[in-house]
Amino acid sequence: MSRPPTFTPPPCARADRLRTARGDFAVLDARPAEGVAVKGTALLLPGYTGSKEDFIAMLQPLADAGYRTVAVDGRGQYETEGPDAEDAYEQPELARDALTQAEALVRDGDGGPVHLLGHSLGGLIARAAVLLDARPFATLTLMSSGPAEVAPAQQQKIKLLSDALRVMTMAQVWEAMRAFDPPEEADDPRSNREDLRQRWLRHHPVQLLVTGRRLTVEPDRVAELAAIRPPLPLHVVSGQRDDTWPVPLLDAMAERLGAQRTVIEGAEHSPNTDRPVETAAAVARFWDARGPRGPQNRD
Repeated sequence: MSRPPTFTPPPCARADRLRTARGDFAVLDARPAEGVAVKGTALLLPGYTGSKEDFIAMLQPLADAGYRTVAVDGRGQYETEGPDAEDAYEQPELARDALTQAEALVRDGDGGPVHLLGHSLGGLIARAAVLLDARPFATLTLMSSGPAEVAPAQQQKIKLLSDALRVMTMAQVWEAMRAFDPPEEADDPRSNREDLRQRWLRHHPVQLLVTGRRLTVEPDRVAELAAIRPPLPLHVVSGQRDDTWPVPLLDAMAERLGAQRTVIEGAEHSPNTDRPVETAAAVARFWDARGPRGPQNRD
């Protein structure tokens, strides 16, 4: 679980609702200061058990770099409500949500395509969205998000969590998770914050069940992504260590994609919270070098 340093937005950002054709989504909307040239708009998708706050420490540096940056809670995540039906959280539905979010930003912004970034599960959703329709996007950044299913140890953790979610309340599961924290995390005040607990309690358990299952069965779609025409600029970002998708696997994926590869020193599975300033700088450099794509031809 990512542990953002705070849930309080920086001065550049405000909590808002993004209105789309598929419903409203809770967002943190960060904008460059007056007088700073706006270079583009970015949409950030969080990971499994995460939320828009996982990007909170990246918002100010990205705004300072000239990017309007919108971090979103997907359906059933934290401050975005979700239905009880399992099929509402299947990956094609979440991918269509990302497309409609991007379309809303294009409509309300400068009309240019959107830089899309997904962390972990968010990367799989972002990839699925691009494979449905790449036209709304200027670039795609996959952050700590691999080519297929998660590592076996993570699959086992997801199974244990899913089994618990079927028979326990969210509050009971939270207490159980804390009881199993390693000693160094149990004594870390960042692991026992009330804002993290409240975020967990507001997640929809069905969303966690369905997306968790997806993480354990995701097929390898790298060849499909590499075959998109016209080619979409791609960026693979990770920490130096990752126990969800091993770093060598991410290296190989980037090579297969012909993607830019960035490893953030001192970071693990969540460079967005482990080293947010360095991660934001790397992402902004990638966006700067590619710039917005022109309008895409529609068949």
